Amino acid sequence: MKKRYSLCDTMGAGASAADDINAPEIHQWYTKFMRECPSGQLSLYEFKTLLDLHGLNPQADTYVDQVFNTFDLNKDGFIDFLEFIAAINLVIRGKIDQKLKWYFKLYDADGNGSIDKKELLSIFTAIQAINGNQSMTPEEFTNMVFQKIDVNNDGELTLEEFINGVESDASLLELISKSFDLSNVLKVIQSGRRHSI
Repeated sequence: MKKRYSLCDTMGAGASAADDINAPEIHQWYTKFMRECPSGQLSLYEFKTLLDLHGLNPQADTYVDQVFNTFDLNKDGFIDFLEFIAAINLVIRGKIDQKLKWYFKLYDADGNGSIDKKELLSIFTAIQAINGNQSMTPEEFTNMVFQKIDVNNDGELTLEEFINGVESDASLLELISKSFDLSNVLKVIQSGRRHSI
């Protein structure tokens, strides 16, 4: 039997999906989700197909895998509707600290509770491979982030350092928010576009 969990548990949200996304919206998202994924379980392959993300270079592919795994809250290898709606809720209505916690989890590839330069460089390189040219190189981005927010200069960022540092620097917050914007994921699903698998 699958573990049951609430949105409060899964995304660190202070309210349930019902509080943030109303019933008609949930029904609309459910209809679209089931149209794209009739089994109710979105696999990594289906996720990549839905977003037209097959055939990427290895770094970009690793990033897509990491995004999928971050949304796969119970780590069963699938995104079910509850996980999907939690992700939608975060992207559409998440408060900045909730989004920053999600970004931190995404960067922390090895799950050890801190981000080192190699992890940040790897993720940003992968994002550039998907989104195209950015205003700075992955090395410049990584060095700038660590210079601004690694307060104890130990070469690693804790969750507290990351959130406090990004929240106190408007330009860094804007840069990170734009770089990791997942609204294109929602647009694909909202349009009901279907790829042949």
